[in-house]
Amino acid sequence: MLDDLKREAFEANMRLPEYGLVRLTWGNASAVDRARGIVAIKPSGVPYETMSADDMVLVDLDGQPLESRLRPSADTPTHVHLYRAFPEIGGIVHTHSPLATAFAQAGRPIVCYGTTHADYFAGEVPITRPLTPEEIAGRYEANTAAVIAECFAARSPLACPGVLVRSHGPFTWGGSALQAAEHALVLELLAQMALHTLQLAPHVAPLDRHLLERHHGRKHGKDAYYGQR
Repeated sequence: MLDDLKREAFEANMRLPEYGLVRLTWGNASAVDRARGIVAIKPSGVPYETMSADDMVLVDLDGQPLESRLRPSADTPTHVHLYRAFPEIGGIVHTHSPLATAFAQAGRPIVCYGTTHADYFAGEVPITRPLTPEEIAGRYEANTAAVIAECFAARSPLACPGVLVRSHGPFTWGGSALQAAEHALVLELLAQMALHTLQLAPHVAPLDRHLLERHHGRKHGKDAYYGQR
């Protein structure tokens, strides 16, 4: 069973360079086994080219390693805090994909301008507040997750499966690690579309709310009819 968890985390991690979202070691993905309270996550600083499923590191939901061969990702405290904050999710991805990161660095949410965006996010991709100097000096990675959770106090993490951490980059999640990786790709493409839209029409209005709700609802609502049963 834990081999399956490692395999899921590994496959999600390998999707990130395949999707063009990661250079060098700039990213990580994890998967959680809720029944056992165990997370499998990318090892810290290990190149994707040499990584295997056996290299995925198992930690508990407090971030404590359950094995000692490799150190887990430096972002492990962020992942485990989000798993505790969002019990609906089964996988998390963090990247520094260029355009989503550019929005994060600019301190701008990704506004929903069209139906492609609405198919995945029920509104804008939000951006967190800045961390305080005390939060940065303290438990930085855990505090990163805390500001994400704070940003979602009035949002559903399933209706909005990602966020921009101000000055840092995107985090996405989903029902599985592979879905979280897909959402990471979607978020980067939405950032690209939003940037081009703003270049063509700097004063464009956000998508009409009725059209946004219709597109999101037909894929994710209680009467969803997109795709196969």
